[in-house]
Amino acid sequence: MDAARAQLLIDSQCTLGEGATWCASSGRFYWTDIEGKRLWRYDPRDRTSVSFAMPERLACFALCADPGALLLGLASRLAFFDLATGAIETITEVEAGLPTRLNDGRCDRQGRFVFGTKHDVDQAEAIGGFYRLNGDLSLERLPLADCAISNSIAFGPDGATMYYCDSPTRQIRVCDYPSFGNDRVFVELQDAAGVPDGSTIDSDGGLWNAQWGGARVVRYAPDGRETARIDVPTSQPSCVAFGGAQFDTLYVTSARIGLDDQALHGDVSAGGVFIATPAARGVAEPVFAGKR
Repeated sequence: MDAARAQLLIDSQCTLGEGATWCASSGRFYWTDIEGKRLWRYDPRDRTSVSFAMPERLACFALCADPGALLLGLASRLAFFDLATGAIETITEVEAGLPTRLNDGRCDRQGRFVFGTKHDVDQAEAIGGFYRLNGDLSLERLPLADCAISNSIAFGPDGATMYYCDSPTRQIRVCDYPSFGNDRVFVELQDAAGVPDGSTIDSDGGLWNAQWGGARVVRYAPDGRETARIDVPTSQPSCVAFGGAQFDTLYVTSARIGLDDQALHGDVSAGGVFIATPAARGVAEPVFAGKR
């Protein structure tokens, strides 16, 4: 496999694939089709995929300490999902009364779920925010600027830094965590095409970012320098996660949303899941520490 180019793994044709997550305990890869209202799971041992219908758009999710459950970030609320029965237990609504929905989310190294929202219209404005669901299931708004489309939430390997972005600004920011001090621009995209979307961290502290509209995943060193680039053969890569027994496979989700028939004719794998094998390894995804 060409380390600088991703290859199609699953032709899932998701309308809006997102939420790339590797479950180390089960050896399976999870992702969501937000607009398709489905949670997907892939098992590389037999190369089979299954999906679960959701009651509303599933924007993001997290693994739980209970292996039989997931924490769901549905469009309007946070909830627990029982993988065996399909039962959904609401925890709390988020931004009730605002024209927003949940968007990107990841657990911090302490097992708390950090997520953001987006203005749920085509021309999004900065009316959403960033939040943290704690282990006791209390919800707090984080002292970060309002956002139009939250994305790129990730945490350094030692948990002392948090990365995030408001995609339309084309900037990824970083701050000290959990103090949120020293908030600053980490990188600003200079390419004519592409905005920052979902991110993950490797074991050396590098940030891997899927760049929507740019057909690429880019690695940035902890000092913000670009050090690697992977071409993805679809225009809208959306999120990334390291997986496999050695965390040496990079999974990349993508989307078809917004592409007309002519664009899809030339982008036949849009909405699929891609893989690459870069010269880097990831770290295990933290699980949510709270309980049902």
